[in-house]
Amino acid sequence: MRDRVVIATKFGFQIDAVNNLVGLDSRPEHIRAVVEASLKRLRTDRIDLLYQHRVDPGVPMEDVAAAVRDLIAAGKVKHFGLSEAGVDNIRRANAVQPVTAIQNHYSLWQRQPEGSTLDLCEELGIGFVAWGPLGQGFLTGAIRRGDRFDDPSDLRSTFPRFTPEALEANFAVVDFLKEFGWRKGASPARIALAWLLSRKPFIVPIPGGTQLAHLDDNLPASELVLTPADLDDIDQAFASIDIQGAPLSAALDAQIDR
Repeated sequence: MRDRVVIATKFGFQIDAVNNLVGLDSRPEHIRAVVEASLKRLRTDRIDLLYQHRVDPGVPMEDVAAAVRDLIAAGKVKHFGLSEAGVDNIRRANAVQPVTAIQNHYSLWQRQPEGSTLDLCEELGIGFVAWGPLGQGFLTGAIRRGDRFDDPSDLRSTFPRFTPEALEANFAVVDFLKEFGWRKGASPARIALAWLLSRKPFIVPIPGGTQLAHLDDNLPASELVLTPADLDDIDQAFASIDIQGAPLSAALDAQIDR
């Protein structure tokens, strides 16, 4: 099976003895140790795509890229990726070791990568992996009016976009996707994924795969064609909706390199 799958994993967080995230650590020696541990846990001889999880301001990007370059030369890693990196650090990394993929937050209701990041990916021939393509579940239409996110183990409980007041205002998004999906014979989730796939040929969304039913619904998005008229309808609808609340908590947003 190994040659039929692509394994991606990440480095860059400092984790204590009880598995709490306590900071960032992209020192070259830490990267090497993390890769050796990952190879052992994954029971494989190479990692196909190794991402830096978040940019570490305490370590020059050139040093990070050089460490991954050495791991690629040793055959332990095949490709280098960055997650939530800004354009300056992407350029600096790519100058040392070509970057294969950028994994940033991108969806119908979170369009920050448009322009600079996507343009740079196109310029340098880097793939773009969109995390959170379904708006942490909101764009699927599965969240209902009256639902609350009070469980502290659910990250959405800290997201301003998921407060009761913001959710009520943001249901205009779901209402539109449900109506538009009805016209296209597709679920809201499928519409949201097809929209991402229509943006650029090098974009790959990564929806959650915890339930087989979700996979069955999401996979046909690659075959759903959105016409120019469809895309105009979507853009006009979202331009008219005043989406409430920041997409991430202040703590998570602070880890994003801009």
